[in-house]
Amino acid sequence: RPPMTEKIIPHFGWERNLLLSNDHIELIVTLDVGPRIASYRTLPGENVLFEKEDEQGGTGERDFKIRGGHRFWIAPEDEVRSYHADNSPVEYDKNSFNGEFVIHSQQTHAGKITKTLGITLHDDSSQISVRHTARNDGAEPATFATWGLTAMAPGGLQIIPQPILGVHKHDLLPNRGIFLWPYTDLSDSRYHFGRDFFTLRQETTGGPTKIGFSHRERYVAYVLGNTLFVKAFDHLHGATYPDGGCNFETFTNSAMLVIEALGPLASVDPGESVSHTEEWYLFTIPAEAQIESEAALSAWLRPYLRQSGL
Repeated sequence: RPPMTEKIIPHFGWERNLLLSNDHIELIVTLDVGPRIASYRTLPGENVLFEKEDEQGGTGERDFKIRGGHRFWIAPEDEVRSYHADNSPVEYDKNSFNGEFVIHSQQTHAGKITKTLGITLHDDSSQISVRHTARNDGAEPATFATWGLTAMAPGGLQIIPQPILGVHKHDLLPNRGIFLWPYTDLSDSRYHFGRDFFTLRQETTGGPTKIGFSHRERYVAYVLGNTLFVKAFDHLHGATYPDGGCNFETFTNSAMLVIEALGPLASVDPGESVSHTEEWYLFTIPAEAQIESEAALSAWLRPYLRQSGL
């Protein structure tokens, strides 16, 4: 097993942060607030996650703070339950059986939901598993889903694969769902809707836009400078998902782009839990994706997806 570093360090203005690293990547998880992943980078490389500098180092605020990084919300989006402030300290332990680091929220979430984030570094690679678990600690059943929001650093290009094009009149039923928010303008030049891929570019001049999918293609990618980030997640057949059927949503504005995976929507009895797991990968790339054609983009991506087992 390659050596792995585990230590507590000051970072981003907080005194307690869990640093995890191997020969390929470094991951920083906040412990003074959270659960939240603040940094994910190749060695040596830059953090691919968004950093909101004016909110770093703060604790105990009454209101929710974006801060940046990867956060764990509850879906469907709700002004009280989703925006519950994760501004208090968290604790962690390590599962000696599987090596998972489990970040425990010390708060009972609004609506009496308790969240834990499980993080596993894989052997000799950039891959990490991120498990989101939400337990109903209330006295009554509650309907909700887990929601992992990865805020990416600005200036990148998101790549959303699409199913293989079907044939009329052989393929008679729809094979994907696309969901639009009231402020989404499909003529927005940041979007490109192709045959094999949809893309969304983060630009510092753009306003808010959001789109969601019933996404069965297993992954979404983000190209930022000389780094490729891949986030993989499931679409469970027969499951009900939030927001009309979304297991994937994405939002961007002038500051960041957010890659969002959602677990199934379920009625959760008191004491019971729901969860979903994401697989993350990082690659150092020689140049930004070649997107002069979809065929070139597909060929460029293929070796990285193969390394990811996708």
